[in-house]
Amino acid sequence: MDDGKPTGPKAKWWSRPTPGHTTTSAPESAAAAVDAPIEDARAADTPARPEPVAPAQPVAPEPLAPAQSIAPEPVTPVQSIAPEPVAQAPAVPAPAPAVHASAPAPAPAVKPLHEPDEYSTPPYGGPGPWAPAPPVQRPIPTPAHGTPVPAPYAGTNGADRPAGPAPVPTQGPVPAPSFTPPPQPPQSTHWLQYDPWGGYRQPLTQPGRPLGSDGGGGRNRRGPLLVGALLLALVAGGIGGGIGAYIERNGGLTTVELPQAAKNSGGRAPDSIAGIAASALPSVVTLHVSGTTESGTGTGFVLDNEGHILTNNHVVAPAGPSGEITVTFSGGETASAEIVGKDSGYDLAVVKVKGVSGLKPLPLGNSDNVQVGDPVVAIGAPFDLSNTVTSGIISAKDRPITAGGEKGDGSDISYVDALQTDAPINPGNSGGPLVDTDAHVIGINSAIRAADSGSTTEGGQAGSIGLGFAIPINQGKRVAEELINTGKATHPVIGVTLDMKYTGDGAKVGAKGAGGKSAVTPGGPGARAGIKPGDIITEVDGQRVHSGEELIVKIRAHRPGDRLDLGLTRSGKDLSMTLTLGSATGT
Repeated sequence: MDDGKPTGPKAKWWSRPTPGHTTTSAPESAAAAVDAPIEDARAADTPARPEPVAPAQPVAPEPLAPAQSIAPEPVTPVQSIAPEPVAQAPAVPAPAPAVHASAPAPAPAVKPLHEPDEYSTPPYGGPGPWAPAPPVQRPIPTPAHGTPVPAPYAGTNGADRPAGPAPVPTQGPVPAPSFTPPPQPPQSTHWLQYDPWGGYRQPLTQPGRPLGSDGGGGRNRRGPLLVGALLLALVAGGIGGGIGAYIERNGGLTTVELPQAAKNSGGRAPDSIAGIAASALPSVVTLHVSGTTESGTGTGFVLDNEGHILTNNHVVAPAGPSGEITVTFSGGETASAEIVGKDSGYDLAVVKVKGVSGLKPLPLGNSDNVQVGDPVVAIGAPFDLSNTVTSGIISAKDRPITAGGEKGDGSDISYVDALQTDAPINPGNSGGPLVDTDAHVIGINSAIRAADSGSTTEGGQAGSIGLGFAIPINQGKRVAEELINTGKATHPVIGVTLDMKYTGDGAKVGAKGAGGKSAVTPGGPGARAGIKPGDIITEVDGQRVHSGEELIVKIRAHRPGDRLDLGLTRSGKDLSMTLTLGSATGT
């Protein structure tokens, strides 16, 4: 009965048509042979390819006239899967195809290289080792035995060529199939990717251009993407590196605020260095001196409200008779100054500023009260750095030094019985105050000991090595008063001429004085005390004297009219005598 469903044999499930002949499926019951033309004429011109024969028993075909008939091949699970008849249904004979008389006789059966697989499992579902691998089967349940299966996928054979002719339909009634295969869409002749999540029974290939056929277009499209990705990586790396460096340097992304003590009133103990500096600095000034041939910088300090300032003679000496002196106060105010008086023997000078009010004099101490080891503070303008404060101690007292002598005639030599300190003193500190813990002046910084050139005035360019010397303030006070009052200072004298070339121990009185006169001034302090030419003075007030310079220093440490106890040697005998100092006007 024809119910409108397709008739004829079903397509094989996993096999492909072979180019030698066309094979049809038949029901299990015997089928009558019916003469029918062969529709594919190509089969007559193509030699038959031997096919393996299944071991099942073939059904004997009826003879064909006039051509030789070919018995239909037995149905096996490997060769092809025909729709099985429905249970209890009568078998319908199917006509066997007729073979043209000119067709060659079938080739003898060849044994396949593998045993038949009754479950038609790929890739061994079809006959012969030449069957290409079938498409991968989707993981769906295997139908039960006897269930009709759909037609095979009508794709390509994997070699970009048609799969071959379809089976020749047969005539006559066939069992009605229980499943109508869905229509298959046209397929491309190129293999594409398999989509494991596609629709039900979706083919393994999809229409479109085959892989690798874009002529390099994919590479051209990937080029800009790779460049963009590289640029993005570089920018991201730079930003990340910058953030990392900032975090490493600052300890994080947040603002760091360190703990800090609150601001105090700024008060210091009066005897501390800060307290001493705060008290003394307003009275200290910086002097800038310029003359016709030279200039210099030094320090001074205020003596009174009238504007008198004490400093060193070698500080103001470059001004000469017509130079200029500018005074700069600690607050920055400036004023012109003029020389009141100076003395090269003591290396002291006094200048005066005009038109300045509100001056703060610096109190004077007593250098006789100073003890070795007492703390002191030096204030000045080393190398023109004004308001510089250094500190140290008194290293020694009554240290006889001589400074100057650059002129060669001895007129600029100063003799000082100095205070030695380790407070740093450098060029520019000259004339500045050396103060004690009460901020009282105990000395005037005047000279330093240089490491390479011996003792020198502080105005040289040698640096401090911790050997600074200051004129005791008791001597400075007397000289300053004389300079302010008379413009000149007086020097104590003993009225003798010393032999400065004597190399023995002590100060030797010369044989003759200047101009062939006697070495002992007639009627002078020495003559009245009994000193004679050739005597060697060895002590002054019990202190040992080793040279003529030391004797001068010891004498100038006193005032005119002071009494001195001398020890001397005459013709190998030790003598003692008392001497009252005379007075001479200095230069």
